[in-house]
Amino acid sequence: MKRITKMAAQGDVMFTRIAKVPRDAIKQPLTTEIVVAHSETGHHHVALQAQEYYTASGGRDAMLSYLVTTGALPIVIEHRRPYDTHESLELLSDKDDGEVVWEIRRQREAWTPETWRRIAD
Repeated sequence: MKRITKMAAQGDVMFTRIAKVPRDAIKQPLTTEIVVAHSETGHHHVALQAQEYYTASGGRDAMLSYLVTTGALPIVIEHRRPYDTHESLELLSDKDDGEVVWEIRRQREAWTPETWRRIAD
């Protein structure tokens, strides 16, 4: 498992540590497993142990979301596919108290006249 403190990628998903959740982000119900990136072939990227989960406001960007952890508990990112899987990531917190925010950004493939297209892998 890779231990991450600032930035990492897992397939078509980028995780970047940021200062705080944007003010207009929308808090989502918390579940045990948060699918942070659905794949068209079924190999989802799943976050475990997050304390909070937010999406960009008003559908502004469906390819952008945020995870929050507090204390020393890392967020574990698993690649759910039975073969050719990416190594799991631990998104670390170096704070004993307070929150650490991780931005989740899906990779974009190309601009079309309608919008950005999600990468297909």
